[in-house]
Amino acid sequence: MVDPEKAAGKSVYQGQTYYFCGIGCKKAFDADPERYVRGNDHVHHHNHPH
Repeated sequence: MVDPEKAAGKSVYQGQTYYFCGIGCKKAFDADPERYVRGNDHVHHHNHPH
Protein backbone atom coordinates (compact mmCIF):
# COMPACT_ATOMS: atom_id res chain seq x y z
CA MET A 1 0.00 0.00 0.00
CA VAL A 2 1.17 3.50 -0.79
CA ASP A 3 0.35 6.39 1.52
CA PRO A 4 -1.65 8.86 -0.62
CA GLU A 5 0.07 11.75 1.17
CA LYS A 6 3.50 10.47 0.07
CA ALA A 7 2.60 9.02 -3.34
CA ALA A 8 4.81 9.94 -6.29
CA GLY A 9 1.78 9.83 -8.57
CA LYS A 10 -1.79 8.68 -8.96
CA SER A 11 -4.11 7.50 -11.70
CA VAL A 12 -7.85 6.99 -11.85
CA TYR A 13 -9.07 3.91 -13.69
CA GLN A 14 -12.70 2.83 -13.87
CA GLY A 15 -13.59 5.11 -10.97
CA GLN A 16 -10.85 3.73 -8.68
CA THR A 17 -7.84 5.83 -7.65
CA TYR A 18 -4.45 4.11 -7.63
CA TYR A 19 -1.41 5.62 -5.87
CA PHE A 20 2.17 4.87 -6.86
CA CYS A 21 5.51 4.79 -5.08
CA GLY A 22 7.33 6.04 -8.18
CA ILE A 23 6.68 7.69 -11.51
CA GLY A 24 7.93 4.57 -13.33
CA CYS A 25 5.22 2.50 -11.65
CA LYS A 26 2.57 5.05 -12.62
CA LYS A 27 3.75 5.07 -16.25
CA ALA A 28 3.66 1.25 -16.38
CA PHE A 29 0.13 1.26 -14.96
CA ASP A 30 -1.05 3.97 -17.36
CA ALA A 31 0.34 2.03 -20.33
CA ASP A 32 -1.62 -1.15 -19.44
CA PRO A 33 -3.92 -0.78 -16.42
CA GLU A 34 -5.75 -4.05 -17.07
CA ARG A 35 -2.50 -5.93 -16.46
CA TYR A 36 -2.53 -4.65 -12.88
CA VAL A 37 -6.23 -4.74 -12.00
CA ARG A 38 -7.54 -7.96 -13.56
CA GLY A 39 -8.03 -11.02 -11.40
CA ASN A 40 -7.68 -11.05 -7.65
CA ASP A 41 -4.07 -9.86 -7.50
CA HIS A 42 -4.18 -6.06 -7.37
CA VAL A 43 -0.61 -5.80 -6.09
CA HIS A 44 2.17 -4.49 -8.29
CA HIS A 45 5.35 -6.34 -7.36
CA HIS A 46 8.70 -4.78 -8.14
CA ASN A 47 12.18 -4.20 -6.84
CA HIS A 48 13.73 -0.76 -6.67
CA PRO A 49 15.51 1.31 -4.03
CA HIS A 50 13.41 3.59 -1.83
